[in-house]
Parts: sequence; structure tokens; C-alpha cells
Amino acid sequence: MKIELKKNEVIDDLEYKNLKIVQNKKGFCFGVDSVLLSDFAKEIKDNSEVLDLGTGTGIISILLCGKTKLKEITGIEIQEEVYEMAKRSIKLNNLEDKFKIINENILNLNNIFEKNSIDAIVTNPPYKKKNTGVINDSEKKLISRHEITANLEDFIKISKDLLKDKGEFYMVHRAERLVDILSLMRKYKIEPKILRMVCSNKNAEPKLILIKGIKNANQFLKLEPNLYIYNEDGEYTEEINKIYNRL
Repeated sequence: MKIELKKNEVIDDLEYKNLKIVQNKKGFCFGVDSVLLSDFAKEIKDNSEVLDLGTGTGIISILLCGKTKLKEITGIEIQEEVYEMAKRSIKLNNLEDKFKIINENILNLNNIFEKNSIDAIVTNPPYKKKNTGVINDSEKKLISRHEITANLEDFIKISKDLLKDKGEFYMVHRAERLVDILSLMRKYKIEPKILRMVCSNKNAEPKLILIKGIKNANQFLKLEPNLYIYNEDGEYTEEINKIYNRL
């Protein structure tokens, strides 16, 4: 299918089931964190209604359409230009019946979706608190990386509101925010169930975490083995190559 590309845009092959994505090389492109989250969340139950909060260009939703048998996934993206790119990626992959997208702030979702109506939520939210860290001149990157339009608590609270009882919550975030994440999940009755640390290599401290929670579940947390991105030779590990479908 032919898709119109705008200035600085390219079509990248995701190397999985012929899926592709439109990206702007001068904007904010997806990173390894989104790919890892899509793999971490691939156990989403069949026929699930799923939300992708802060979907960006749609990378997580597109990959989950290939990796799972979900019924429908709806991406929520506040930036209009990025939303328009994701819409073209949906068309490019012929996913109109499975992947929907809404140009909206997550703070307004209670006006769009019924409470307790969603089977699973995935999210790769902004990592940095407002007014912390290096501020990027690009507004696109600023909104994607800093809690400008919604903060961590907002993402977890709205997930609690919209998830069904025992609904699943999947998130990737920075390891340095782990205490905040666990305390907020408990506060909003999303019980942390699986936690996995992501490290650059075996000698590096964790930089990212992958976490799964279940709404109104009993208390029990499973710590999975660390995920290493690079081996001793500086090459991708076997597990990363499997996730990227390179083996």
C-alpha cells in the first residue's frame, strides 16, 4: 500500500510479520524500550480489548497486533502530528479493523471509555518528572520524555479506572522510578505481579524496568532474571536478537 510521506519521514521495516512503521527522523523515534514492552506484554489474553496509553507512532500497538490475538487495541496520543503518523502506519499495515487511535490527553479518557471496561493496558509513559533532567529543545521529544501533559500517577490512576477487575497492566519505565511506581500501583489497587530489570550488560546497573500488574489481585511479586541487551563482545544478546526476530 502506498502511503504519503512528509518531510523527514521514512518507512521502517519492523522485521516481524512484514509490519512497518512511519517515522520522522527529525522527531522522536521509538527505542528499544517500546520493543521490549511489546515482547513483555505478548501474553495478553486472546480477544482482549487493549489500550496503549501514550502510543506515540504506534510501535507497541503495531507489534502487539502481530504478537497476540487481541481483539482490538486503541492508542491514545496527545500530539497531533505523531497521531497522524500513527494513522498512516495503521493504514500501511492494513490494521484498520484491529488498531484504532485517538488524539487525546489520557486525563480525559474517563469521558470516552466506560470504567472497568478494558482487559489490558500497555504504556511507555514519559520517564522524567517535569523540570528535571536535560530539557530538549524539540517539543516532540519534550512531551515524550517529560511529564508535561500527564504524570506517572495520572497514567496509573486512569489505568485503575478503566481496567476490568483482574485486568492486566504492562509498563516500561526507568529503574530509578521503581519506588514511585510500586507505591502508586499499590495506591490504585494495581498489584505488581512480575518485575524484570533491563541492563545494558552484565556489569551495568539496571536502566529500565518491565512491570506487570493486575487490578485487585492478591499480593505476590515475581522477580524475573535480568534482561541484558549486549554481551561481552558488545553485540546484541541472543535474547535481544530473538525479540527483534533476528534469529
